[in-house]
Amino acid sequence: MHEQESPALSHPARSRGTTASGLYLVTPDEPDAARLLSRTVPLLPFAAWLQYRNKRADMATKRAQLAALLPACRLAGVPLLVNDDWRLAAECGADGAHLGEEDGDLREARSALGAHALIGASCYDSLALAERAVAAGASYVAFGAFFATTSKATTRRATPDLLRDAATLGVPRVAIGGITPDNAVPLLAAGADLLAVIGGVFEAPDPVAAARAYASLFDAPRTAIDRA
Repeated sequence: MHEQESPALSHPARSRGTTASGLYLVTPDEPDAARLLSRTVPLLPFAAWLQYRNKRADMATKRAQLAALLPACRLAGVPLLVNDDWRLAAECGADGAHLGEEDGDLREARSALGAHALIGASCYDSLALAERAVAAGASYVAFGAFFATTSKATTRRATPDLLRDAATLGVPRVAIGGITPDNAVPLLAAGADLLAVIGGVFEAPDPVAAARAYASLFDAPRTAIDRA
C-alpha cells in the first residue's frame, strides 16, 4: 500500500535528514560475524550511521553478519546501510544502501527501497556525478578519497572545494578516505556533514577512544570550525 506523501517528504534526502551529521562508521573486512559484532557494538554510541562493508565475504557470510548487526543497530538507534548491494539491503531490512559507479541503477534502488530509505552515492572527485545522483534520488553524496588510504585503492582525490560546491545540492555531504581527527577540521569547515571512517577507528589501538574523538569533532561550534 502506498500512501500519498506530503510535499515536505517528497524527496528522500529531505525526509531522511538533511541535518544528518557525525561519524559515518564503515565496517572492516572481518570474516567472523560474532567478532564483527563484538568489535562494532561498543562503537555505535559514537556513530551517526553504520555502513556494512565486507569486500571479501561471500553472500552467506554477508547475510549472517547483517543479521547480527541489524538488531544491535536498531537498539542503538543507528541506521544500517549496506555497501554495494541494494538488493541485499532490501532482503535484510536495512535502512538503506551505498552505491558506487558500478553498483546498479540508483533510480531502481530508490524505487525498490522506498522514499524513506537512505541511499548514498560515491561521487569520488566529481560534482557532475553528485548532481546526477541527487537527480536520481540519492539521499546523500560521498566524495573522496581526500587523503591516502589503505582501505581502498583509488587514484581519485577530492578537495575541500568540492564539498563547498556541493552545498547547493541540498543533501548531506560525506567525506571519505584517510580522514583522521587531526586532518578532518578543514573538511568540516568546507561543509562535510559526515566523516566516513574504517581504519581510523577499527585499526586504532583503542577503537572506542578513536570513535569518540571523531564524534567530538561535531560537538565543536560551527564558528570555531570555520576559523580553523
